[in-house]
Amino acid sequence: MPLRLPKSSTLSSAAAALTKNTASSASGITETGTACRAASQNLSPRTSLPLYWPLSAPIRLFCAVNKIPTANPVALQMIDYAIGLARSQKSDESYAQGLLVLEQCLSSQSREVGDVGIEDSKGMVWLAVSTLLYESGHTNEAIETLLRIQGLTSSCLGIRVAAAEALVGLNLELGLDDTSSVLSDNCLKILEKEGHLIGDDQAYKVLDTRAKSIKGLVELVRSDMESAKALFQVGEDESRIGNAALSFGEFLHIKREFASAKEVYNRVIEGSSEKKDFSDPYALSSGNMTLLEVILGATCALGQLESHLGNFQESEQILTKALKIAEEHFGSHHPKVGVVLTCIALMFRHKAASERSSSLLIQEGLYRKALGLLKASTLGTDGSTDNVEYRDIVALARGGYAEALSVQQNRKSEGEKLKTWAEAAWRNRRLSLAEALDISEPTSKVPVIDTRICRAL
Repeated sequence: MPLRLPKSSTLSSAAAALTKNTASSASGITETGTACRAASQNLSPRTSLPLYWPLSAPIRLFCAVNKIPTANPVALQMIDYAIGLARSQKSDESYAQGLLVLEQCLSSQSREVGDVGIEDSKGMVWLAVSTLLYESGHTNEAIETLLRIQGLTSSCLGIRVAAAEALVGLNLELGLDDTSSVLSDNCLKILEKEGHLIGDDQAYKVLDTRAKSIKGLVELVRSDMESAKALFQVGEDESRIGNAALSFGEFLHIKREFASAKEVYNRVIEGSSEKKDFSDPYALSSGNMTLLEVILGATCALGQLESHLGNFQESEQILTKALKIAEEHFGSHHPKVGVVLTCIALMFRHKAASERSSSLLIQEGLYRKALGLLKASTLGTDGSTDNVEYRDIVALARGGYAEALSVQQNRKSEGEKLKTWAEAAWRNRRLSLAEALDISEPTSKVPVIDTRICRAL
């Protein structure tokens, strides 16, 4: 699928589209406040870990031309302020205000043609813009913004790799696997062409491992374990950080190398939670690949792993922690919460099967809540599986819900309809829906739900 840069400013276009369909705000606020409120009417709040850098820390982004470029300090301050403003209230209005601040920041950068750090500053602003657009429900606009970063050919490799990683992540979430494959290949080509110019072996290893891990995640989604193996076995533990380490842990998890996967997950959680300096090249992030997404993803994956080991008490505790993270940072009505609830419901199903007990009421309640948050509480008139958001997770939730209903004589027919839909929607080539739901045997294939991309691996 051919890729191209958007012809006009993504942020301006998004703001114009938002403003067009909104009503005027209440009187008594400033002109700027009115514009922000009007622009925010169609936004839905989505939150993530702030994508800003402590101003007291040095900016080290490993540029292909200059190892230590100078980022515009004013741009960093505006990014800091915009991200904080957007998340201060976790509301439609606060996100609109944050986006407007970043639009002003981008305009000021465009006028400073002679600034040696202009492309790095623009890249950082666009990473922040893309994150806020994604969090506020505008994934397509977030993707267009990230594509603009790929045109900053003189910018630091750390910025462009972060943009490529986010592009792949967002396209995987949308189910555009072929596009994700092309994008990940392009990232590898950039490293192959320009990596030798970095002049720092450790920095190159980190970025190279990160690029290979992006491609490896695509292969996991496509169920190509051999290709994934070749990509994940290249690199060293110290160069696997953040998203790269999490994807590697998922690879081990899928292979049932539970002890190794558990060690990786714990290392990711500990390392990510302690990270304070966002100036390292592997820490720059955007979209659904931010540091918070890594922490949530590793915590949820660890909870699933404990369930697969039969440690249900530990699993429930860890998954409850993941649920708390999702609710605190994304809001209690966000689809990510529905993804975690699906993992919890599957844990209770596995526990009931292993202990020969019953938890039908608990499972049914969790599945219903999850499907509601995933905007899939009803099948629809035609029962179509096309254009269903979070399709993998919805298929798992409906498949599990169908089993809970099928044992109830008066709801057996409803359960059969849900089962038929879920089987038609399931698209994983590594294991069937029935295999994903029934992991009672010691040699059973295990599904791993990745909360970053809302897919079942």
